[in-house]
Amino acid sequence: MAPKNKNISNFQRYFSYPLQGLVAHLFFWLFSIMSIDRASAVGGWIGRKIGARASITKRARRNMERAFPEKSAHEIETILGDMWENLGRSIAEVPHIHKIEPGSDRLEVVGLENGLALKNDDKPGQFFTAHAGNWEVAMLLARAMDLEMMCVYRAPDNPWVDNIFSKARQGFKGEMVRKGPEGARKLTGFLRKGGHIAMLVDQKMNDGIAVPFFGRDAMTAPALAQFAMRYDAPAVPVRLERLHGAYFRMTFYPKIDIVKTDDRHADILKIMTDVNAVIEDWIRQRPAQWLWVHRRWPD
Repeated sequence: MAPKNKNISNFQRYFSYPLQGLVAHLFFWLFSIMSIDRASAVGGWIGRKIGARASITKRARRNMERAFPEKSAHEIETILGDMWENLGRSIAEVPHIHKIEPGSDRLEVVGLENGLALKNDDKPGQFFTAHAGNWEVAMLLARAMDLEMMCVYRAPDNPWVDNIFSKARQGFKGEMVRKGPEGARKLTGFLRKGGHIAMLVDQKMNDGIAVPFFGRDAMTAPALAQFAMRYDAPAVPVRLERLHGAYFRMTFYPKIDIVKTDDRHADILKIMTDVNAVIEDWIRQRPAQWLWVHRRWPD
């Protein structure tokens, strides 16, 4: 299973990536033979112990300090520790996600009528969420609505690691589409036929548009707004929260307002500003559940 990316070195291709893949598969197997509650707890412990020592923690701390200038250094460090625990839990829960049933005591579903409204309106539709709680669990939204969908994801650079997530996503109802030109073509064709798509919209996109996020411009992918304008495809926010341990809540909110004027660029900026505001509100409520290690803002 050699990586297709031609820009990687032979060391990565034939040694580093396979070794990383071996370690990842080993942990996947270990967590899979545990119960989901035990795996989540062990993963959370590992995340909290190791995360604080990772060099990327500096970026997360800097992001938090800029987003929350009102918080003390102690509060920031507490959030950092909780973030790493949440991330460790999320990784350890991956082998069990396909077994989680929406609407069960493991995954509470709220506001499902907002999602079903898009399913039954005879138009294409969009659902968006963020890297919060356990975002892999959020991808069960299609199963919650019993709706075939396409979901956009960014594939890891290492194909051996990508293979693990492909196995775990067997619980998703529909097709997982890689982010990129080929994926964009698939999504476009699917929307034209009246299909529904889901995407994570809180990552930096270098060739995106500058949109306010925590009071600072962040380069943001405009695809959701472009699809909304071009295909009259409403967009429903879907929030995933970790309640405690490996128990979650999925909330479908009313669709965001889409207003078309004669200024298409201004319309797209307005839509994405509203989207970022929704995500920012979620993060402010549960800051430890967002993935702060992203390079979301320019330095």
